[in-house]
Amino acid sequence: MPLVAARPSERYLEDLRRKLPDLALSYREVGATAGMLPEGYRHDRVSTQLGRGADIWDKAQDALRTWQAHLGAGATIFPVLAPLAAGTEVIAVVRLAVVFVVAPCRVVYVTNEPDRFGFAYGTLPGHPERGEEAFHVTKDDDGNVRFEIVAFSRPASATARLGGPVSRLVQTRTARRYLEGVLSYVTA
Repeated sequence: MPLVAARPSERYLEDLRRKLPDLALSYREVGATAGMLPEGYRHDRVSTQLGRGADIWDKAQDALRTWQAHLGAGATIFPVLAPLAAGTEVIAVVRLAVVFVVAPCRVVYVTNEPDRFGFAYGTLPGHPERGEEAFHVTKDDDGNVRFEIVAFSRPASATARLGGPVSRLVQTRTARRYLEGVLSYVTA
């Protein structure tokens, strides 16, 4: 169930996490955030300039490794120190008004290149959406560092579909807060 009335306990999250390896991703287009986004989904692309130089580049990579985008958006990640590795399952918990959204995901790929670092995760059953979201930091030849998010998604349940405009507003706000979270981390 993606919505719960009270903040989920660590025991609840651990019980859920134990079930995740047995679940298949809830969409077919695994890895599509690395190329052409599939039809039949909402597409999102947002980015922000983080700064310039080796220190900003190092901090930007560390921000993704430590889930700062999510923490900056007000999400809790379980397990807290989940590594960025393909196959890692995480549960994002986000408060939405009077309920908490429990969103299980699996890291589907990691990018570790000299001028591009990041990862993408895909949704698992129980997530209110179906799709994939990629988080990358990039560095150009002049040392300028950017943070970019690429995603495709659609509602996974009737409840999510009924919340259409509100759901879309929450996604847009969350993406903006992801950008702000990483920017805040690297400039602190």
